[in-house]
Amino acid sequence: MAGRRRVVLGDRRDGSPGHRDVLDRQQHIAVSREHSDVPEHHSGHRVLLRIGRPRSAPGPTPSYPPAPEGRLTTGQRQAPPTARHARSTGTGAGAAAWDRWWTVCSGVHQRGSAVPTAAEQLIDTLHAAGVRRIYGLVGDSLNPITEAIRTHEDMEWVHCHNEESAALAAAAEAQLTGELAVCAGSCGPGNTHLIQGLYDAHRTGAPVLAIASHIPSAQIGSTYFQETHPERLFVECSHWCELINGVEQLPRALRIAMQTAVGKQGVSVLVLPGDVSARDAAGRVESCVPIPPARVTPDPERVAELADLVNGAEKVAIFAGAGVAGSREEVLAFAEKVKAPIGHSLGGKEWIQHDNPFDVGMSGLLGYGACHDALHEADLVLLLGTDFPYPEFLPQRRTVQVDSAAEVLGRRTPLELGICGDVGLTLTAVMDAVTEKQRRKFLDDMLRRHERALTKVVEAYTKDVAHLRPIHPEYVADVLDEVAAEDAIFTVDTGMCNVWAARYLTPNGRRRVIGSFRHGTMANALPHAIGAQKAYPDRQVVSLSGDGGLAMLLGELLTAAEQALPLTVVVFNNGSLGMIRLEQMVAGYPYFGTDHAADFAAIARACGIEASTVTEPEEVREALSTALAHSGPSLVDVRTDPDALSLPPTITGEQVKGFALAATRTVLDGGVGRMLQLARSNLRNIPR
Repeated sequence: MAGRRRVVLGDRRDGSPGHRDVLDRQQHIAVSREHSDVPEHHSGHRVLLRIGRPRSAPGPTPSYPPAPEGRLTTGQRQAPPTARHARSTGTGAGAAAWDRWWTVCSGVHQRGSAVPTAAEQLIDTLHAAGVRRIYGLVGDSLNPITEAIRTHEDMEWVHCHNEESAALAAAAEAQLTGELAVCAGSCGPGNTHLIQGLYDAHRTGAPVLAIASHIPSAQIGSTYFQETHPERLFVECSHWCELINGVEQLPRALRIAMQTAVGKQGVSVLVLPGDVSARDAAGRVESCVPIPPARVTPDPERVAELADLVNGAEKVAIFAGAGVAGSREEVLAFAEKVKAPIGHSLGGKEWIQHDNPFDVGMSGLLGYGACHDALHEADLVLLLGTDFPYPEFLPQRRTVQVDSAAEVLGRRTPLELGICGDVGLTLTAVMDAVTEKQRRKFLDDMLRRHERALTKVVEAYTKDVAHLRPIHPEYVADVLDEVAAEDAIFTVDTGMCNVWAARYLTPNGRRRVIGSFRHGTMANALPHAIGAQKAYPDRQVVSLSGDGGLAMLLGELLTAAEQALPLTVVVFNNGSLGMIRLEQMVAGYPYFGTDHAADFAAIARACGIEASTVTEPEEVREALSTALAHSGPSLVDVRTDPDALSLPPTITGEQVKGFALAATRTVLDGGVGRMLQLARSNLRNIPR
């Protein structure tokens, strides 16, 4: 167990009560250690220790054990798709950590004759559980916590410039590693800033612990300065949220918080008043029961019903989501046997699209290819590991859904059959009962349509367009896909960047693409990139940032610079909020309030970041390659076509009506030139 650095006692750095006491206590600990003959492993305090893999052995840092869930028996664990699915299947990032577990035993904590503070106890417990960094923004009620971090030899404080960013960074780390990540915020406004990022983490299924410090406990309920009620604020974006009233409560509550975040794959919030965290520690951490990795086994009767439905259908189509992670081979084998085209959601893209001979693209607002046609022309659709939220893109008949999370079955579209079970186990169970189909006409027809759609629409702005001005954003994404590393991690802003990433970034089984795909917050890409780079310092991390998203949390450029993170920010700078612009037009409104202009390269350079501005198409490749090769943070501000719109693969009559109405209103307002420019920019991008 790591010890603590010696603390030099100085003047109080702010007016918060108890700060001097914390420094006095820390200095006494340091001095006592220097003059003590007691070995570092004797102190009488109970701490959390790693059992299983020795610290020197290879392998990923283990995570805290999950708790049993509901009535699931041994070998079965509910696992909704996204980050949590990798654990439930025993595959993907962090899965190996489930083979190891933790217990509590008489431990070692060198404190000399002094008693550690509750804050020190908290940090030491997190460290023992494998946590090595905490993202946050300092504040008075958080001072005991940050002081405990500062004096710890092996815990890093990642100073962000907004608590929202801290939560988003922790969410990215947890999502990519599958292990517990931690963020912290001070009382009142610090807590409310955390909420946005915690919503993103929770909806993604990322195991995150948030330390929400609180006002002095004696002042709670008095409308004190900066008072909120955090135990109410965070209820909707967490599995567990509790107020710590005393130091005796903390050890057990902390263990429950960590175990709940990892076991249920989501957010836990520990609400800790500053005065409580500054007190002497008390109590013990209770032991944890080891839980092995588990997968939900489907009911045999339901599997038999699935076989009957598949055997009775002539045209079967598959729509795969993030829940197919770890079941790729089973899905491909099943598709081969029943001659089924495979479409996917954005969450399923990185798990199923690469090297897939049955791929017909993506459905939804970001979609492309023949996926929409395949789903609506099939006489049986299988939804595998997806809780796709847009019912208007799903068929309303003859649908089977397979998912480890029973609560998602049938909530988006009517079902012929719902099966609660792991996708891979379900397909394995049904394979022998399914008769191999001989005719490939439906599959081949969809594959041909998909190829035509890719050629005419998706590739329209990427082939032979290097001479066209202004720069097409699709071209930028396509070039980035070519020059980025084979194991790059891409973080994607909500909005038009989502579309370009969905259509032009090529998965290969090693790359990762993350974003706020469920919560849909703006400004997520740069904070996500910070967390990703911290988790994987040796991998290439690229933030696909919209100008609107980057502007919203612009201060995180300072975080990237201060931390010297070698991430690259690619700004798709169209001078507008592109997705909002499109949505306004679909609704029949001329775009309004969406245009702005900023020189992000100049801003980045002022922050100490290597930056360039690209205005000519022929400059794109060299600028991106140079930025990616830079050893520190870099930014490329690409000025893209503000009139480039992303249209879904199928346009409804209502959407056409909305465009026509918006065009009419724009023309009547004297905007004929604007509409002509819009038409010219997007003529080739309209599916036909």
